[in-house]
Amino acid sequence: MANFLVIAASSAIGQATVRMLEADGHRVFKTARTNERIHPDILLDASDFNAVDDVFKRAVDLFGAIDGVVNFAGSLLLKPAHLTTAENYDDVIKSSLATAFATVRSAGKYMKGGSVVLMSSAAHAIGLANHEAIAAAKAGVVGLALSAAATYADANLRFNVVCPGLTETPLTERITKNDAALAYSLAMHPLKRVGQPDDIARAITFLLNPDNSWITGQVLSVDGGLSKLKTKMS
Repeated sequence: MANFLVIAASSAIGQATVRMLEADGHRVFKTARTNERIHPDILLDASDFNAVDDVFKRAVDLFGAIDGVVNFAGSLLLKPAHLTTAENYDDVIKSSLATAFATVRSAGKYMKGGSVVLMSSAAHAIGLANHEAIAAAKAGVVGLALSAAATYADANLRFNVVCPGLTETPLTERITKNDAALAYSLAMHPLKRVGQPDDIARAITFLLNPDNSWITGQVLSVDGGLSKLKTKMS
């Protein structure tokens, strides 16, 4: 049995991850911004550095140690740069990059080894139209994780990133519930389907598992081939 902290556990992928971890007998401390979707152990604005520190301390006090943490906080903005306001941009950076940094910062303080998983996106690696702000934030998450992996390797604290393609969640409904947008996206994914929360959660739980402790500084694309493959024309 291991002890895990799941930040923004109310997201669709977060809920799937918690379900898998608990099914394997692990203990999970859960946070969320509200209690609308789940009943978290504590409400948290994951961009508040001091609040994140407090959550790590609470989890350590409860469990004795944290073996792994994953941060699901984030947002999705689909706008070209010239239509993105300063407020839009700040919100994307705050929700996706600042929360990831706060997680890394607290992990460095309160974890004695273990696994940290951060969430990026296939958009960080390829040019997708109207993804400028989110691509900037998610590329920052990758750079953050790689630097942290180097910094904390001596402490046996590992950092890895999971980069989903389009996944069917409430956050992506404007695409997945729109027939034209969905057809366009399916054509971009070589495996010709969008992801499900369980697809992503399985990758996350693999990286969190203490049995897989010789993996750090890796960026794992779970995206149906979107970021790496160009298939033949049908």
